[in-house]
Amino acid sequence: MDTDAVLELIADVAARVITPRFRSLTSDEVSEKNPGDLVTIADREAEVELTAALLAAYPDAVVLGEEAYAGDPALADRFTAAARSGHAFTVDPVDGTKNFVNGSPDHAVMVAELREGLVTRAWIHQPQHGRSYVAERGAGTWRDGERLTVPEAGDDPAAWLPVTSKRRWRGRGLPGLRPFELTWVCCGLDYPSLIEGKATIALYGNGAPWDHAPGSLLVTEAGGATGGADGSPYDPTRAHLLDEHGPLVVAASPAVHAVVAPLAGSLVAP
Repeated sequence: MDTDAVLELIADVAARVITPRFRSLTSDEVSEKNPGDLVTIADREAEVELTAALLAAYPDAVVLGEEAYAGDPALADRFTAAARSGHAFTVDPVDGTKNFVNGSPDHAVMVAELREGLVTRAWIHQPQHGRSYVAERGAGTWRDGERLTVPEAGDDPAAWLPVTSKRRWRGRGLPGLRPFELTWVCCGLDYPSLIEGKATIALYGNGAPWDHAPGSLLVTEAGGATGGADGSPYDPTRAHLLDEHGPLVVAASPAVHAVVAPLAGSLVAP
């Protein structure tokens, strides 16, 4: 499937399976995978459709869906092996599920493709905002046909805009930086917002591949940088080892990342 065909698939599934449930969910269509970790009928049905279509097009690939992983954690090992030496996809059917359940338009559908250990293509579709973002390795990042580059951050760290999805880090600061504000609590909004200049730095406490593989390619292809606090590049196949590298640092440029990454490890401390 070419890049446009995958985007059409994502938009079609969102229109048929996700959007009709927006602000229309019944209590029996929402449950918890873990305390506070919501899943809905829209998540489950959308992931099944997206996974089936990707496997029909690429029968030798492994698809790691967030909900499939919740039911079968061993899928992560099969995904890692395929992503490093063959072909794999990640699927997040409704990123920002809590936002979706609460009636917020800030949710998205995200898919990433990996070959030989690298994210090669990425898609983020925001059905309620009517925006779609795609990236191909070496070919840039695009929003609805318009090529995007991250705006210049400037040389003054005090003017940068730091955000984080970790609520306990909100209001904390790093030397020379403003205190962190809360992100949109949805990677499918966070990464595009950074590319569009609404944030300069984003910090995350986990690196789940379905959450970060798509955005990592979008940001780097637009001129930004992603990686651990120790300077290691973000690797979706090692996401479960993120604690070894400190928080995931997403920045508007490699220069910003080089300033923030050495400081970010201090946020791990209580």
